[in-house]
Amino acid sequence: MNDFDFLAGRWNVVNRRLVKPGEWDEFPGRSVATRHFDGAASFDEITFPTKGSSGLTVRVYNPETRQWSIYWASSRLGVLDTRPMVGAFEGNRGEFFGEETYEGRRVRCRFIWTVIDRDTARWEQAFSEEGEEAWETNWVMEFTRA
Repeated sequence: MNDFDFLAGRWNVVNRRLVKPGEWDEFPGRSVATRHFDGAASFDEITFPTKGSSGLTVRVYNPETRQWSIYWASSRLGVLDTRPMVGAFEGNRGEFFGEETYEGRRVRCRFIWTVIDRDTARWEQAFSEEGEEAWETNWVMEFTRA
């Protein structure tokens, strides 16, 4: 239940977000994360200074299912997602799945968290319209401890 303890602290984040196939937008971020409930909950706020927005993530661990539920909110929308991403870690890699609305249609969504070392981590998001048979990565965050 302490899977997200690695994230506690301050981070510099390099974001790469897919604009269209083959074209990526790269921009900076700064994140501050805290742990709660003795490690069974995690909260972070990320600011995107060149985008004029920020976001927050709430993660809560369910000891019965041994899975995390991840919720996101953006300052642009002012709404906490009601459909969480759900999943777990195996070693230093966590996979989480859920549904997103993209361009007006529902798609499967996958997050992958990779803990590289104490001061480096990676998060990526991918969508699938083919029942999880083919994933297209559309956002990558490279975390370096500040």
